[in-house]
Amino acid sequence: MYDFTPLPGQTRAQTHADLCDAARAITHGEPDAIANMANIAALIWQFLPDLNWAGFYRAVGDELVLGPFIGKPACIRIPFGRGVCGAAAASGQTQLVADVHAFPGHIACDAASASELVVPVVHEGRLIAVIDLDSPLPGRFDADDAAGIEALAAAIAPAIASA
Repeated sequence: MYDFTPLPGQTRAQTHADLCDAARAITHGEPDAIANMANIAALIWQFLPDLNWAGFYRAVGDELVLGPFIGKPACIRIPFGRGVCGAAAASGQTQLVADVHAFPGHIACDAASASELVVPVVHEGRLIAVIDLDSPLPGRFDADDAAGIEALAAAIAPAIASA
């Protein structure tokens, strides 16, 4: 049984470091990519406040396909280049969006979402997924969040590479 509890009063950077450590621990030795993504989505939800969606879209061909997540039902397929997730997949760059309503082509799976952070997960030079975080709060995500989720993506890429 795992008991990962974020400590109150930590900086965002420390919370992200602890999240990364927890993700490494919970995926260690587990070969099933879907199970690993499910547990990582649950950890993100547990560690990071003010989210209304946290999870994965898997890279399949030239589109993203919904993976394990926590939140309301979501879009199942997103073409590369469309919306925030598709922009991250097409560019290979983190997308930190303070106001999703101002993002050209934003896909509103949950009308309550106001800000979004999407980070590509790359393994051995190949995009395998994106981590998508949505919040009902405008400007919820900052540079510390982006750096923390980028570190998480790098740490867990081998554990989800077979998806």
